[in-house]
Amino acid sequence: AVLSGGSAGGLCWFEAGTTDSWAGPLRAIEGCLGLLPGSHCPHYDGEVQRRPTYHRMVADGTLAAGYALDDAAVMQFRGTALETVWTLKPGSTAYRVEQSEDGSRETALEALPFPG
Repeated sequence: AVLSGGSAGGLCWFEAGTTDSWAGPLRAIEGCLGLLPGSHCPHYDGEVQRRPTYHRMVADGTLAAGYALDDAAVMQFRGTALETVWTLKPGSTAYRVEQSEDGSRETALEALPFPG
């Protein structure tokens, strides 16, 4: 089976993440489908508050460690393991965001040009 989606359609496969899909500010959402472990933050480079809000939420434990995704990037999982990050434009990628001793840290993941 292939499961896909962007924005909330990608977020839903994780356990939790960030959303502003209903009235109000960007916030954590829990109780997603949980087919993928951890949290997810879409629009990482597309909305100015996404990066700092996700870092704060991971740092303070509101959200578990997870993946952030630029608007022009795609993550491909096999089972629950991230297999490949694809980019639709140079410079866009995915990131692993985890707690660290001084708050949180992000690791940019290598992205391959999207085939086609």
